[in-house]
Amino acid sequence: MRLSDKYPFLTNYFSQALSLSNRALPQSLLFYGNDLTAQYQLATEIARILNCQKDKADDCNCLNCKWINEGCHPAVMTISRVDNKPEDDSSKTVISVKQSQMIKELLVNSSEFHRVFIFCDRDDYGNISGLNSQNFQDETANSLLKIIEEPQSGVTFIFLTRYIDDVLSTIKSRSQCFFVPMMQTVDYDYSCIEGIFTDYYMFNRADVFDISQNLQDLAKKTSVSKVLEGIQNYMLALLKTNPKNINLIKHIELVEAAQKQAELGLRPSNLFDDLCLKIIK
Repeated sequence: MRLSDKYPFLTNYFSQALSLSNRALPQSLLFYGNDLTAQYQLATEIARILNCQKDKADDCNCLNCKWINEGCHPAVMTISRVDNKPEDDSSKTVISVKQSQMIKELLVNSSEFHRVFIFCDRDDYGNISGLNSQNFQDETANSLLKIIEEPQSGVTFIFLTRYIDDVLSTIKSRSQCFFVPMMQTVDYDYSCIEGIFTDYYMFNRADVFDISQNLQDLAKKTSVSKVLEGIQNYMLALLKTNPKNINLIKHIELVEAAQKQAELGLRPSNLFDDLCLKIIK
């Protein structure tokens, strides 16, 4: 499935911005959400469109598109704890200050390409993960602030993270942030919440706590994570036919936040009460 089929709202937004001019695209972007693979694909697609020598079509075979699709474009760099380390950089668990200095040195020279730096975490097997305070520490983030705040033309920074608060606030304030909903589930199975939460957008505000109690009772029979997964799958199924529904995207974001709270041990009663109060208007 093409990225534009999975994320029509986001891909249309960036395609329209880039069709106007490169200047219409913010020079620092932050993507957040649970699907880090999709975030990375979206970042790579933006880099491809910025550097395409032809019509920016999905199947373009120009040299720049070919390089980017093969992951070997000289101006599109993944910056992680395992990618693009200077020779004298012995760090293995973090994006280092030396990598930040390397980027600054690269930007001293002009380039015929649009340079894109994609910041993420990646393990030795190539699996993409998100930035957090452990792998992208304050010292390194702070060392990048000036070049992000006063970027050269033809340079774009893209940061990938699971939770938006996992990235230093000064990076967030200098970036345009986009939530990328999780699309990894193929069958969107939400059978566990049918009859309890389907058509939730038609519920009455007065019924919030009764609905929350029904979800709590269901979680006792299955699990909190199973119930939240069912709610999320239901919303993702709706999103497929309503890709421009901003409220629906926000609701998916709230469910993903609830999943994080569940992992941290928040009581189910508080979790479902809070979620229902935020979603049911």
